[in-house]
Amino acid sequence: MTQPPPPPPPNEPPQDQSSQDQPSQSQPPQSQPPQGGFGAPQDPPPGGFGAPQDPPPGGFGAPQSPPPGGFGAPTPPPPAQGPGYGYPQAAPPAAPPQQPYGYPQTPPPPAGGPGYGYPGPQQQPPYGYPQQAPYQAPYPTVVQGAGGGRKFNSSVVIIVAAVVAVALIVGGGVLYANSSGDDSRNNSSDTTGGGTGGKDDKDDKDDKGDDTPSGGGGKEKVPSDTSSKVLFQVPAPAVKDDLSVTTVGSWLTDKVYAKSGNAEIVGYDPESGAKLWTIPLPGPVCLASRHTNDADRTAIVYEPAMPTKDAPSHGCSEVAALDLGTGKKLWTKTVKSGDQKISLGNVTVSGNTVAVGSTSGGAGLDISTGKSLWAPKPTDTCYDSGYGGGDALVAVRKCGEYGSNRQLHIQTIDPRSGKVVSEYEMSSGIEYASVVSTNPLVVAADVGDSAGDGSGISDFFSIDNKTGKLLTKISAPGKKYAAKCDGITKIEACSQLVVGNNKLYIPTEEHDGGAEYSRTNEIVAFDLATGKQTGERADAGDGYNISPLRMDGGNVLAYKRPPYDKGGQVVTIDGTSFKETKLLENPATETVRDAETSMLPDYAEIMYSGGRLYMSQVYARKPSSADDTEYLAVVFGTN
Repeated sequence: MTQPPPPPPPNEPPQDQSSQDQPSQSQPPQSQPPQGGFGAPQDPPPGGFGAPQDPPPGGFGAPQSPPPGGFGAPTPPPPAQGPGYGYPQAAPPAAPPQQPYGYPQTPPPPAGGPGYGYPGPQQQPPYGYPQQAPYQAPYPTVVQGAGGGRKFNSSVVIIVAAVVAVALIVGGGVLYANSSGDDSRNNSSDTTGGGTGGKDDKDDKDDKGDDTPSGGGGKEKVPSDTSSKVLFQVPAPAVKDDLSVTTVGSWLTDKVYAKSGNAEIVGYDPESGAKLWTIPLPGPVCLASRHTNDADRTAIVYEPAMPTKDAPSHGCSEVAALDLGTGKKLWTKTVKSGDQKISLGNVTVSGNTVAVGSTSGGAGLDISTGKSLWAPKPTDTCYDSGYGGGDALVAVRKCGEYGSNRQLHIQTIDPRSGKVVSEYEMSSGIEYASVVSTNPLVVAADVGDSAGDGSGISDFFSIDNKTGKLLTKISAPGKKYAAKCDGITKIEACSQLVVGNNKLYIPTEEHDGGAEYSRTNEIVAFDLATGKQTGERADAGDGYNISPLRMDGGNVLAYKRPPYDKGGQVVTIDGTSFKETKLLENPATETVRDAETSMLPDYAEIMYSGGRLYMSQVYARKPSSADDTEYLAVVFGTN
């Protein structure tokens, strides 16, 4: 599950060849790699945004003699000792700016670096899909008091209102022309990955965990023309002092596309991009729940002040509930241990409960009022390191000292009372675990640090969340599968995987494709009852890399990262036949493609709904030069 180095952010506005209202101007050929690094977006041709470009000499599609280092030019594979697949030889990027505590662990994209889709060495990685035998282990005892049980002391962990004095931040005009969730509200894009929240399919049991039938029932329709155009883009916010700040968090409702900026949340019209409302904050957003409730409310964690060179972090101590329908911040609270504010590492929403966790304690808060509902006692030998939300609320509770004596307790808890419903005790020595899905309950862990690739996953655990019994353990070696989780600090930060139809859908690592120098991969499925592969496989196609986004009823929505000469795609995969149907294909113009491939599923936020694809960054930083234009989000749509 190796991670490719993230490509550079776009430096010029994407161009969409589908626009026909601009005068046609030809673009001179590139003679060297563009400013900002190999594969960086190019300056737009004369004629402005979206102007068509003249075909190359010899007619459209005629073979060209690529300039040295030109964009997308196939080159002989580098030596075996070179960098990973698909990347040309390049000097190591400069170290990223210092980031305050609580920011995503993946560094922001370097100012220069290769784009996706370049030929690499023809080394064949391990490949194939062996059947997995169900893991046999003794069933744990359901515990509600002893051992890893929960103790509550509302007088020890104090919830206090934070007094926030902020000036209204008036954003400039927008330059305009969507882990895993089981539904479009609970999208798999955190932070790192993927989108945080999407439009809910209300009253649709097809999207609800183990009630999901096998296949069908999707709400996303195939348009008459799957070719997309750029609907709008959001400029990157200004950042001072060469610092990097997080912009994690994006949500999609029926009426609003909401996105974190620099110390603000902004709501946009999901089709036109017109700004609808702004929620100013005193500091940048550190964490954002990927879930919203039925009233389109969610939660964030942010810093109480803006970072500076002298004070690069003020701690991620402020938790707030947001109403995405009205564009209002409902309340702000802090969690204290004694007199000290706790710097929080996790926030999620389940129903009307906001749950926050950290190594110093956690809390459950009412999403409407901020009232304290429950709080684990910080003096316990065990503590809640974080929570997974959505259809249910699951705590990852740590007991014992670091190392071989560490034991994780996976607890399904009542969101309103905090009472333990069921508990599964993981084997001793597992230090970190991530919640992939709460209903059905699926947990990922790197057992014995055996993944070896930084993905945080060596195995998945399918657990009955009513009894706490382990149903099966699924081995997912990092050399074969490409999902990833960050269970060290962010319990729900999983990307490129979804759960539905009582199955786990994950992508394989890239391997050689059918064409020369091409790379490709597949999505495969595991049965959550037996742990065995189902034999279903969705191929990306030569040059593409496919990863699941979310469930749509019994179907799987997936994004295809493009090769160097095409635009990305969104496809729906039938849950019964596994047949792929294209829903959207982005323009193949170079600047649009460069912007798109700077926001890839392993670290950006991606959501799809109603024929529109929303892609956004999770960092903002000062441009490398005054002439550079960078973008926070790009939205594509079909007619």
